[in-house]
Amino acid sequence: MARSWKLTWLSLLYFVQGLPFGFQATALPILLREQDVSLTGIGLANALALPWMLKLLWAPAVDRFGSKRLGRRRSWIAPMQLALAASAGAAAFVAPDQNLGLLLVLVFAMNLFAATMDIAVDGLAVSLLTNEELGVGNIAQVVGYKLGMLTGGGLLLWASTTIGYQGVFAVIAGLTVLIFFLTLPFREPDTGSSAPPTLRLVGRALGAWVGKRGAFYTLLFIATYKLGESMADAMFKPFLFDRGFDAGQIGLWVGTWGMVFSVAGSFAGGILASRGPILRAVAIAAALRAIPVFFEFVLVYLEPTAAQVIAVTAAEHFFGGALTTAMFAFMMSQVDRRIGATHYTALAVVEVIGKSPAAWASGAIADGLGYGGVFALATVLSVAFLGLLVPVGRGISRDSAKAS
Repeated sequence: MARSWKLTWLSLLYFVQGLPFGFQATALPILLREQDVSLTGIGLANALALPWMLKLLWAPAVDRFGSKRLGRRRSWIAPMQLALAASAGAAAFVAPDQNLGLLLVLVFAMNLFAATMDIAVDGLAVSLLTNEELGVGNIAQVVGYKLGMLTGGGLLLWASTTIGYQGVFAVIAGLTVLIFFLTLPFREPDTGSSAPPTLRLVGRALGAWVGKRGAFYTLLFIATYKLGESMADAMFKPFLFDRGFDAGQIGLWVGTWGMVFSVAGSFAGGILASRGPILRAVAIAAALRAIPVFFEFVLVYLEPTAAQVIAVTAAEHFFGGALTTAMFAFMMSQVDRRIGATHYTALAVVEVIGKSPAAWASGAIADGLGYGGVFALATVLSVAFLGLLVPVGRGISRDSAKAS
């Protein structure tokens, strides 16, 4: 399959997965605040994304089973797209002020179907992309996903003042169905691999990787790179709302313009990872990302203007986007391709498990210490992460020496 077709297909698939998470990350906190939910409750609502943390439990089944005629990955991807569209369509008939609990159940279902699809799509990406294509391939992955987030969280939150949250869900459902039909012509290529991995092979391969010297630092590295950022992001939108900015402004500045800069940063991170050592790209992006997180703390002690909010948002999203793409390329470079879907899912779950508790606890920290306390802690965590670059770099150097 030509590179352009690979990247197009992967971008469309990741776009679909970004739609529900964009709503969860950007629109849901505002919806909950409008319903007078406490900051602690808003932080805990991040647990609706729990399927992204637990998906390793069923990843071996996705890796193992599937239709030979439709393609092992496609036979999972297509049904999950339809299930996602159905759950979003159902949410379009639920009024938040009348049945908030049911709406949150449907958001959880959207995350479940998107997370399951993500397992198959990640496995497809690992199978399709060569080592030389990891940088540009992860641009397709991250940019496609973030364009979905921009749409599901930014543009649609901005439009929610006109179409309402029920209209937001209706658009998400319609876009998912559209992408389903757009991706139908693509055919999963025969990569020349042998039979799907058995559960025994999956267990042995994962055990061998975890048992490698330096694996602990690699896992800790993946788990902690987003700690500070996720903590700050979870409270930044409620902070702006409490400072008098309305949902339309927040959706436009953070969810839309911020995501545009995040996409631009993702391109920069992918190019950086393609033109030199991937770990160096991670280091540069992580160091730069800590700067705007600090300035979110500074905004607490100012009367923030629109220009200041936009500037901090643009910088945080740009460097955060670059870091995400570089880190995902790094994660994919560590994968055993025999068990691509399961291994990459395992690393992705480590990433989610690492960053999610910070988001969940962010509301309680803000309730106890104020917005200044939560943004200060986020800055410290972002800087502390840089210390892990040394042991991880040593491990990579050791593995390279063994391979040669």
